[in-house]
Amino acid sequence: MEDGRGRRILAFLMMLVAAIASVSNAAPPESTARRHRHAYASMMYMGTPRDYEFYVATRVMMRSLSMLRVEADLVVIASADVPARWARTLRVEDGVKVVTVENLKNPYEKQGNFNSRFKLTLNKLYAWSLTDYDRVVMLDSDNLFLQSTDELFQCGQFCAVFINPCIFHTGLFVLQPSKNVFKNMLHELDVGRENPDGADQGFLTSYFPDLLDKPMFHPPANGTKVDGSYRLPLGYQMDASYYYLKLRWSIPCGPNSVITFPSAPWMKPWYWWSWPVLPLGVSWHEQRRKTLGYGAELPVMLIQSLMYLAIMAVTRMARPSLSKLCYNRRPEKSVAFLHNVLKVAAMWSIVAAYTVPFFLIPRTVHPLLGWSLYLLGSAAFALIVINAFLLPALAVLTPWIGIVGTLSVMAWPWYSDGVVRALSVFAYAFCCAPFLWASLMKIRGSLQQLFEREAFFPRLGESTQPPEFSKLY
Repeated sequence: MEDGRGRRILAFLMMLVAAIASVSNAAPPESTARRHRHAYASMMYMGTPRDYEFYVATRVMMRSLSMLRVEADLVVIASADVPARWARTLRVEDGVKVVTVENLKNPYEKQGNFNSRFKLTLNKLYAWSLTDYDRVVMLDSDNLFLQSTDELFQCGQFCAVFINPCIFHTGLFVLQPSKNVFKNMLHELDVGRENPDGADQGFLTSYFPDLLDKPMFHPPANGTKVDGSYRLPLGYQMDASYYYLKLRWSIPCGPNSVITFPSAPWMKPWYWWSWPVLPLGVSWHEQRRKTLGYGAELPVMLIQSLMYLAIMAVTRMARPSLSKLCYNRRPEKSVAFLHNVLKVAAMWSIVAAYTVPFFLIPRTVHPLLGWSLYLLGSAAFALIVINAFLLPALAVLTPWIGIVGTLSVMAWPWYSDGVVRALSVFAYAFCCAPFLWASLMKIRGSLQQLFEREAFFPRLGESTQPPEFSKLY
């Protein structure tokens, strides 16, 4: 009796635990997935050489917002041609709501000053179609959040920061979604509203021409929303260039919440080569390390490292063998022509040794990993050139030493300000120039001496290895 009752109680408890587990593991229904009235939104489209890099940057930004525990949904407005695996990763791994849209046709493509990389930036106007939300903070992917900015959801119908004294920046702005406004914007595109640059920046500054005369936004202490348009304090869009002048932030107004990087496309903070040219790149990569990590790039970097180490090991054991390419003396004119060809080949091989590794490294790796792999790869290829053309090692490796010195000078942390840093780099380059020129002359002289001794084209039966040249140890 007691045993039967105990078994029934045990069975009931097991069923209860199973039911609780099934409820907790079940995916929330679509209707309850959104829990917030506000959203941080960004956009993603295809068609540029940097699509993958902006995809990674968007993921890092969204994950950093999640770590700040913002009280808002995270939304990416993705064009229909964004790869399905990217959209799935954003939804499943990053907790982002992906809204798929068709690209808006840009009517300003034939403007004289139009830049083709801005062709699809008008997709940003889709932010006004997100009418499920009361307020949306629209973002570019090159923003670095230092702290939560949820108070921006108290702002009015349109709010933006004036980085330029006269033109507001569209890398971050607050809007109140409205289908009427969205339809009106599409109508303005159809009729060809004036647009100074043919991109979202020019269109929005034309659409909201009087924002400069609006009052500064200060969030009400009671958490209520304000109506109308407002200028946002500069602390919500701190231009990275303000930092580089003093090598520190000196912005007295605003909350100092967001850093933006409106620099040249190839100098965005996620590119490994942008540091130490732009020191704040390390701050972006620190945020990536904490959020996304570098698991996608590490296998490629490991393979490259092993390849370079293998090249260096083989080069150390190999002897020059170019002389085996020819076994009889050519006529004088042919030899002179071939000597010139080999000189050009040697010079271009040196250039290739310092450029090829640069393009093999994954673009978004951490700068310390990127530069270390670059130096390893360039040293490996330089050793091939040294042994193949019997060149003096120090002369060929002089640029390598100069690059190491440049990185050290630029990364030196105790400069008083950016001007002193720039002057120091200039002085270092000025001092290095004579050494680079001397190494170039040394290489040319070594090649000429090598050809005069006919090391590359000996008579049949002559030694193919002059005694004064040996393999590099």
